[in-house]
Amino acid sequence: MSARRLERSALAEPSATATPAELVRAVCGAHAQVLSAAELSVGLRATALTRKDVRAALWDERSLVKTHGPRGTVHLLPTADLPLWIGALSTIPQQATPFPEHVRLTDEQTEQVVEAIGTVLADAELTIDELSEAVVEATGTWSGDLVMPAFQVMWPRWRQAVTLASHRGVLCFGPNRGRKVTYTNPHRFLTRFEPVDGPAAQAWLLERYLHAYGPATPQHFAQWLSAPRGWATDLFGALEARGRLDRVDVEGGAPAWVNAGDTVFPEGTPSGVRLLPYFDAYVVAAQPRDRLYQGRAAQRALSPSGQAGNYPVLLVDGAVAGVWHQRRSGARLAVTVEPLVPLDAARRAALDEQVERVATVLEGRPELTIGTVTAGPHA
Repeated sequence: MSARRLERSALAEPSATATPAELVRAVCGAHAQVLSAAELSVGLRATALTRKDVRAALWDERSLVKTHGPRGTVHLLPTADLPLWIGALSTIPQQATPFPEHVRLTDEQTEQVVEAIGTVLADAELTIDELSEAVVEATGTWSGDLVMPAFQVMWPRWRQAVTLASHRGVLCFGPNRGRKVTYTNPHRFLTRFEPVDGPAAQAWLLERYLHAYGPATPQHFAQWLSAPRGWATDLFGALEARGRLDRVDVEGGAPAWVNAGDTVFPEGTPSGVRLLPYFDAYVVAAQPRDRLYQGRAAQRALSPSGQAGNYPVLLVDGAVAGVWHQRRSGARLAVTVEPLVPLDAARRAALDEQVERVATVLEGRPELTIGTVTAGPHA
């Protein structure tokens, strides 16, 4: 199972020909809350790409778009697939809002805010403060009430609708203006853009997920999306009834699903050493976690709640076998790797190669230390 996932995630053998958009499609989106981590996720899956290539795909070629994807978190997605992603994400049932009633937007207010966001960004790239002023002007002072707790400050009420606006296809990220993030409307560079019908888009998304990370269960798929388990179970059942999914028995006899006919697995066990950055798609999407994070790895590299991705990880033979951290100072890239398993000569040589590749992607000069990682997890 791990060998197949590594192969399909371009981790078994980095690609010599795939474009950044093709690699992002293969992993079902690259987590980009930390953009340098997304650049590294993409670059490590290729033999020659660097962060410049990823940035060119994002800001110049527009073959990638930075927007809110699975779980409402910031991702890079292939621009060509955006109508499918939006068709799926905008029609998946939403989890209950965590905010008390006096903070929440009503359904009517939500629609007003989403419409205003799409309108004011239709021909502009705005910082969050500029966007806030424009939304409040278009909707009313109620949307600017500072009632939404976030990161030790209070945000205006309208910001509850940002993820929904992304999922509706009227908001994405624009290029930074200095150190400030900007937002724009993807319709500016995606002409004749219409979301795909919800059921068809949801089926497409499930089949893409299963191709990359199957065999998997409805619970795995729901966790990856932060979607209701009941909805995921119904979607699996509907596609299985139509002959589009096959049920298989994985190691240990637990039932799981793959796309119809996609039952061939590579022979042999996975091998190789990889350094994966924060929230890499492989460690976030691949399940079950107890097979990927075994023994000490679960204690060292998962959050107390079991969340994956908060630490960059050392991958050995397809399983998490350590954590690592990199700190940049000018061109110098100080890399500290904390292995949780012994590294023989071959694995140590492979690790050295990975550190060199990390530095090439990030355009730095590497210095490797084997020792304890003292940096805490990413929030």
